[in-house]
Amino acid sequence: MNRHPKWVEFMKEQFPPGTRIRLNEMKDPYAPVPTGMEGTVDFVDDACNIHMLWDNGRTLCLLPGEDRFSVIAPKRSEMKLYMPLFVDTYDRNEYGGLEEYPTEVDNRIAAEYADTINAAIKRFRMPEEKERGIMSWYREGDDVDKKVYSAEFSVENVDGRLWGVVEYTVTGILTPEETESFEAYVTGQAADGWGESFEQHPIKTPAGELYVHLWSGDNGWRLYTEAEALSWQGQRPEMRLE
Repeated sequence: MNRHPKWVEFMKEQFPPGTRIRLNEMKDPYAPVPTGMEGTVDFVDDACNIHMLWDNGRTLCLLPGEDRFSVIAPKRSEMKLYMPLFVDTYDRNEYGGLEEYPTEVDNRIAAEYADTINAAIKRFRMPEEKERGIMSWYREGDDVDKKVYSAEFSVENVDGRLWGVVEYTVTGILTPEETESFEAYVTGQAADGWGESFEQHPIKTPAGELYVHLWSGDNGWRLYTEAEALSWQGQRPEMRLE
């Protein structure tokens, strides 16, 4: 028997494909799935039966209201994206004033001050960003917003070079489309949002006042996945932004 369309829509929203389920009790009198078995939702039909792919290979569906089961909350994973950055400073002129144009700081020198820069990044974060970081400003209300709980910028000294990093906490797995949307958001925050504001604040170090730029308009700038970072194994690509 088909259910009311609104109820079917609600059930499909509550149990989308990929949802993990743990069975507490199945009322099937002939060949029930064993209690405690876990499985993955395949789809919800128009009668609101939940079709399952059980871990033991069976496909017997769940009947809401008869069978008892619980949803297994997806685990959160800590992930990273890497980005090339550059650092500059304003030298003093012969009169003791600051030069009009900045001078780029050698990245290897900047890497020595990774801890100082990260401390400055933490101080720069707004109270509204305490829980979710830059995701506090994400306004799309889509699955990216639901899956990515938090995202925060930092820097990392890797093989003697300074890289920008966004560390994010994600529930489940982002689809290719969601990954594209999230990376576009991170790029926008690095270029025109959080990063643009941060780069205007000097960071005092023994090497002078440093300005850290998470983004560059040059064609060589892009985000690197954590898997790409692990594959470098001491052979980091040159951070030349051409």
